[in-house]
Amino acid sequence: MSKALPSSTGTGPWRNTTVTGLLYAFGAFFTWGLSPIYFKALVDVPATEIMAHRVVWSALLMIVVVLALRSRHAVAAAFATRRQLGFYAVTTLLVSTNWLLFIWAVNTGHMVQVSLGYYINPLVNVVLGVLFLHERLEGRQKLAVALAVLGVASLVAAAGTLPWISLTLALSFGFYALMRKKAGIDPLIGLLAETLMITPLAIGYLVWADLSGWGSFGSAGLGLDALLAAAGAVTAVPLILFMYGAQRLKLSTIGLMQYLAPTIQLLLGVALYGEAFTTAHALAFGFIWTGLAVYSSQAFRSR
Repeated sequence: MSKALPSSTGTGPWRNTTVTGLLYAFGAFFTWGLSPIYFKALVDVPATEIMAHRVVWSALLMIVVVLALRSRHAVAAAFATRRQLGFYAVTTLLVSTNWLLFIWAVNTGHMVQVSLGYYINPLVNVVLGVLFLHERLEGRQKLAVALAVLGVASLVAAAGTLPWISLTLALSFGFYALMRKKAGIDPLIGLLAETLMITPLAIGYLVWADLSGWGSFGSAGLGLDALLAAAGAVTAVPLILFMYGAQRLKLSTIGLMQYLAPTIQLLLGVALYGEAFTTAHALAFGFIWTGLAVYSSQAFRSR
C-alpha cells in the first residue's frame, strides 16, 4: 500500500510529489486519449473479439500487478462473500458495456460521439452524486448541468435522435464510478476481480472463434497477435498511472486534467480520421464546454 503523502506546503517534498503526480496523471489521460489509434489498428477484427482479448490479457497482467503490489490476504478478502461477488457482477457488466461500446464506436467512425460522452461524464457524475449520495448542487453546478442538458438537447433537435453512444458511455462509466465510490473498493483489486469474472466467457468466445475458423489470433501474423496481446497493457497501464496520480494530486487538478482524453479523441476523429463535425456538433459541444468551464471553476475555487 502507498505511504501517507506529506501535507501540501508548496515546497520541498510536496512539490516533488505534485510533479510526480502530474506526470502520472498526464500519462494516464494522454494514453486514454490516444487509445483510439490502437483500436483503429485492429479495425478488421470484430469488436467482440477485441473485447475478449482485452479481458483475457488484462486479467493476466492484473494478476501479476496485484500480487506484486497487494497482499494475498487483501485479494482473498475481495472474494469472501456473496454480496461482494454480486457487487463485482454488476460493476463487471457496467465496465464491459463501456469497453465494448468504446471499441465498436471507435472502429465504426463515431469518435466524435465518444469524445462527447466523456465530456458529459463529469456532469453525469454530479447528477448521480445528488441522486444516490445525497450531495447538494451549488449554483454553478446547477448551471453546468443545465448547459450539458441543452447541449444534448440541441443534438437531438438537429439529428432527430438521441446521441445514444455518448449517453451510454457516460452513464455506464458514471454508474460504475458511483458503485466503486460507495463500496470503497481498491482500484487494482477491483479491476482484477472484474476481469476474472468475465474471463471464462472471454476464453470460451475465443476458443469458439478459433474452432469456427474465423478467429484472428494465430491466423493473421505475429504483428496482429502482438497487437491483440497488448490489449492488457492498453487497459491496465493508464489505470495504474491514474491511481498513482490521484494519490498525489488534488481532486480539482484531476478534474481539470481529465478533459485531456476526450479532447485528443475529438481531434483524432476530426483531423486524422475525417469524421464530420457539423454546426450542430459545434453548438452542442459549445454548451457542454461552457458547462465544464463553469463546473471546473467552481471545483477549483472550492478546493
